[in-house]
Amino acid sequence: MPEAALTNPHTQSERQHWLGLLARSAPEQLAQLAADLPQPQLLRAPEIGAVMVQGRIGTTGAAFNLGEMTVTRCSVRLADAVGHAMVQGRDRQHALRAATLDALLQTADAPRIHHEVLAPLAAAEARDRQQRAGKAAATKVDFFTLVRGEDA
Repeated sequence: MPEAALTNPHTQSERQHWLGLLARSAPEQLAQLAADLPQPQLLRAPEIGAVMVQGRIGTTGAAFNLGEMTVTRCSVRLADAVGHAMVQGRDRQHALRAATLDALLQTADAPRIHHEVLAPLAAAEARDRQQRAGKAAATKVDFFTLVRGEDA
């Protein structure tokens, strides 16, 4: 087992959380929040490809292929950390920034990155989710049945 894996204080679920947050973020917002990133060594330059997206009917249904989605992936190395990213679409800079931030989040800079980048991204995502839920709630229709006299 690599030594870095033994000394990494982050759990798998924490890393999954920040990788998802970076991937779902708006590229413009991520560029604004992470404007002064160090120059990483490219292990895998940003490359565009496709992945098959699977779906399920309900939570117990069998998986089926829903279709393909365009993604961009990237892997970088900073000093003693390796960062990876896969983002939806064809934005090479978004993938590079996300991979660089993933590497930084595995170093001593993690608290600063959490405060300066992840917290604003999480707040924006929560705000967007709440707005979408509000729009959906406005279209909700409640059906009810009236008891008519002849049915009694």
